[in-house]
Amino acid sequence: MRTRTALAALTAAALWPAASPAQTPPKASVEIYGHAQLDYIADLNRVDPSWQATLRPSKIQTVDGQYGSDGQSIFSVRQSRIGARATLPAAGEIVRARVEFDFFGVGADAGQTTIRLRHAYGEWRWLLAGQTWTTFMDEDVIPNVVDYWAPNGRIATRREQIRVTPIRGDVTVAVALERSGQEVDLGEAREWDPSLAGNVQTDPKLPDLAARVRLARGFGHVQIAGLLRRLAFETKNAPGNEPSGETVGWGLAATSRIDLPWKGRLLLSLSGGEGIAAVMNDGGVDLAAEGAQGSADGAAVPLYGAMAYYEHTWRDGLTTALGYSAVQQDNTNLQLGSAFKRGHYASANLLVSPVKNLLVGAEALWGRRENKDGTSGDDFRVQLTARYGFSSLAAQ
Repeated sequence: MRTRTALAALTAAALWPAASPAQTPPKASVEIYGHAQLDYIADLNRVDPSWQATLRPSKIQTVDGQYGSDGQSIFSVRQSRIGARATLPAAGEIVRARVEFDFFGVGADAGQTTIRLRHAYGEWRWLLAGQTWTTFMDEDVIPNVVDYWAPNGRIATRREQIRVTPIRGDVTVAVALERSGQEVDLGEAREWDPSLAGNVQTDPKLPDLAARVRLARGFGHVQIAGLLRRLAFETKNAPGNEPSGETVGWGLAATSRIDLPWKGRLLLSLSGGEGIAAVMNDGGVDLAAEGAQGSADGAAVPLYGAMAYYEHTWRDGLTTALGYSAVQQDNTNLQLGSAFKRGHYASANLLVSPVKNLLVGAEALWGRRENKDGTSGDDFRVQLTARYGFSSLAAQ
């Protein structure tokens, strides 16, 4: 009995190692935070009206008049945000939790000002569970821009996940199982068999596996991340759910933040793989029809992204961010000519914070969409932003 008790104690200690002794007992804190934000956008061209409050190159029109006349005046409060985070003592240790919403409708709510969940997760020791940025992503290379969707050629999505971070410090290692979002493009197969439209769906039976390793140094950091996915599709309302198929998707990403002299820093991101559109910030699909009529199958679509941004602090409360980003998809032979192939994104801004909790600024943006058949479209816009922040801890 004593042997079993001792073994159980050793096992528990290995699985849940005790935290380092704290200098002072941890205290509980709860903060309500967020900001009210207004964006005014003078759009010189035209994008999908459901996405006009931000610049996504994949939503730019490639046919004149596709979404109406050019030159739109847009007001949006969708970037306004509210959240709560708590730090709670637990047996001499800390449990953290966070829930955050904005009002930028997506999916069925695209184009609407409606509540959207951004983060909902908790952390204890090395365990995180809930919804937050994918582990495949580097949150520290998000540039300081006011456009909501931001540069297209970087990994950026929030996922439900279970993450463990067993190593922290100058070297940090994290591994996670994450919800597998996928998108299928039927292409010409829809024309051969109209019954497929509306019936072909993804079949995510397994979660994605994501991992990252970060090395921190005096100049900043370097991160390498990997993603492994099972991509699959099936046909509902069909015998045996056929046609169906599955393949492997994978991705690699290298990112870095480099601190430069004279209050500057460089943000870099390079990523690529097959079937990773679900985690790329904008553009492409994960699976697409490939082959010939009667023998077509679903293929993981190759996708590549890159981003380079420079940020400069002129003085306290006055900053600039400028850079370029791009995404390219290697289309399959059965994707239609109108399928997205390449997207470009560039922006430059000047942001001013005259007093605490107030940010105002102007940002100039350009985007371009190119399709498989060579058709393309551009969008130029200027965004003016005013953001008023708040925190329940400000008066404490």
